[in-house]
Amino acid sequence: MKLKLAFISLINIVCFSTFAQKKWTEKTNESFNVINNGNGQILGYSPNSGIKILTVNGLAFKDLNKNNKLDKFEDWRLSYEIRAKDLASKLTVEEIAGLMLYSAHQSIPARAGGYFAGTYNGKPFVAGETDPSDLTDQQKKFLKDDNLRHVLITTVQSPEIAAQWNNKMQAFCESVGNGIPANNSTDPRHGTRANAEYNAAAGGEISMWPSSLGLAATFDPELVRKFGQIAAEEYRALGVTTALSPQVDIATEPRWARFSGTFGESPLLSAAMAEAYCDGFQTTKNSVSGWGQGSVNAMVKHWPGGGAGESGRDAHYANGKFAVYPGNNFNAHMIPFIQGAFKLKGKTKMASAVMPYYTISWNQDVVNHENVANNYNKYIITDLLRKKYAYNGVVCTDWLVTGDHKAMDNFVDGKSWGVEGLTLAERHYKVLMAGVDQFGGNNDIKPVLDAYQIGVKEMGEAKMKARMQESGYRLLLNIFRVGVFENPYLDPVKTKEVVGSPAKMKEGYEAQLKSIVMLKNKRNTLPISGRKTVYVPKRFTPASRNFLGMETPASTDYPVNMEIVKKYYNVTDTPEEADFALVFIQAPAATMGYDKKDLENGGNGYIPISLQYNDYAATEAREKSIAGGDPMENFTNRSYKGKIAKTSNISDLKLVDETAQKMNGKPVIVSVNTGNPLVLAEFETKVSGILLSFGVQDQALLDIISGKSEPSALLPMQMPANMSTVETQMEDVPYDMVPLKDSEGNSYNFGYGLNWKGVIKDARVLKYK
Repeated sequence: MKLKLAFISLINIVCFSTFAQKKWTEKTNESFNVINNGNGQILGYSPNSGIKILTVNGLAFKDLNKNNKLDKFEDWRLSYEIRAKDLASKLTVEEIAGLMLYSAHQSIPARAGGYFAGTYNGKPFVAGETDPSDLTDQQKKFLKDDNLRHVLITTVQSPEIAAQWNNKMQAFCESVGNGIPANNSTDPRHGTRANAEYNAAAGGEISMWPSSLGLAATFDPELVRKFGQIAAEEYRALGVTTALSPQVDIATEPRWARFSGTFGESPLLSAAMAEAYCDGFQTTKNSVSGWGQGSVNAMVKHWPGGGAGESGRDAHYANGKFAVYPGNNFNAHMIPFIQGAFKLKGKTKMASAVMPYYTISWNQDVVNHENVANNYNKYIITDLLRKKYAYNGVVCTDWLVTGDHKAMDNFVDGKSWGVEGLTLAERHYKVLMAGVDQFGGNNDIKPVLDAYQIGVKEMGEAKMKARMQESGYRLLLNIFRVGVFENPYLDPVKTKEVVGSPAKMKEGYEAQLKSIVMLKNKRNTLPISGRKTVYVPKRFTPASRNFLGMETPASTDYPVNMEIVKKYYNVTDTPEEADFALVFIQAPAATMGYDKKDLENGGNGYIPISLQYNDYAATEAREKSIAGGDPMENFTNRSYKGKIAKTSNISDLKLVDETAQKMNGKPVIVSVNTGNPLVLAEFETKVSGILLSFGVQDQALLDIISGKSEPSALLPMQMPANMSTVETQMEDVPYDMVPLKDSEGNSYNFGYGLNWKGVIKDARVLKYK
């Protein structure tokens, strides 16, 4: 008997039905075990986590809370809703508060210093010494001490390292408390490396696709649905179960820095893309509910739309905190949500999570008349989102919304817009009372518990605990739906096979080809086939500093991979020898619309955001801004009328001009990579062809230029005739600029694009306007 008990203990099995025949089998992997329940759920667990396997009616279940009995939340035969409700009722306030946390950005491995830094047993990461798949000291703390279970992943060393890290993370979670698995997430990570060569037989680190704006340029929601399905497969192979996407703000303000992450300025196109994206990510094939091991939660953003920032400034910064609606078009900004992300064609029905934007939706709260950030606004979250539009999923704040505001122009500044005077605990409480479930970028449980105590004093413990359990249920439901309670573990070998597989790379590359817009083709210069001789001028890249303060020095080099160019054409550095020229440039590099130097010189700090290369004088700007006010400012008028904006890459315009002169009448083709509308009038008349791209590989552009592929994309936004029409358009209204009319008589309006036959006039053109 003692031998039998020892054996049972050794393999972590407790039999609840001694007369039922065991229907499951077990396989041991390197770091976890897998149990096959026949037609039931496949389970994965770490033999070192201390959990037991329960056998009930011959089936295996994980005893996650280690109480030697099968609880409802552990019973995979029950609905997700029953299980989430059961577990939420069992959790302490501290455990629910932990679920409400969403970690700051986690790099795998952690950087040795600066942003994304971490330590391993008190020491920084050292290549060759530290195991990059290990958990950091900080991760262990917030998982155990703060009960955090929602982790935001940024860079990963490789797919295999990500899988190994995931397994260690999940084993750690399995070993503590109720064994709640981590719900790992990521911002979009399927961008391209422009100079990478596409090889149909080769794989990559992850499939490469155009930006969201490029996907929008295809005008093809089914392509986006396919992207969602492929990206979900790759995410799950990396251990990611929530996508902090799509970004469906309608980009009605052309100067907005986040324009590139949207699906353009059409509410209807954005809605169609939002539906396809969320449905593709969330749907597990052949699942009764639509949810399962193939699903990735979609956190659609940013409610109720963040694309109307005054004068194009962005609400990551205090100088851009206000969204304004001079065209009274607030309701249109919700169309991508209520007609798209909340109305999916598949069985999952609606995006499982929503992220409000940082903005104060100026004067839109018609009930409480509060001008506070959306995350704090009860009218925006409860009255509109929860009640009017019946949204019952998770609402998670954007990152750092409860932090202290200390600077007007710092990306990592706290973004407590409109509630700067509240304490940290009071801000958390106001967010909860607005109807929000989760705090983005907060690893610390204390302010949530302090907010709970405020609620206990105001409404009593029973009501406040019920409010916490309401959020706990929603948060747990999303974790149950993706199947990680059953098996959160990954096989690194399979991860390597899935992520960036040749088939997925091919799909991404074909999408890139479909995203390139041909704007101009004078005298049918394109395509240029055969072994012609091309001149590609080197491009000057000015010194720059990213939003985290990391500097890139100035350089002058070829703007494309010349080895790829040589596979299409003969190459020369002498314009006189060339048959044509290819000039690769970037859109005008605009400022954020704020400059401390202006402040130091007696101004208010606000300057124009320009979409042209040449200096821009804002003579037609508003005399008085629509919105204003900040604790760090002693004025409310943010006008910049009469001030001048400069772009750091005016050298791109000079490059086009100089090349046109050197070519002396021979064809010049310009390829512009952009994330915003821009004023093309500065060089359009001097060139034979213009291609517009949204983050694609050089090779895709050359496939179009050479005629290997035919352009089919359409503009998902207007291209303005000049900065006057940009300045006088209304931030909240689409299609209200005067579009550029080129030398060939074509108007660069929404839905415009060329193929080899001329202006594209298919069904897509009118469908989404």
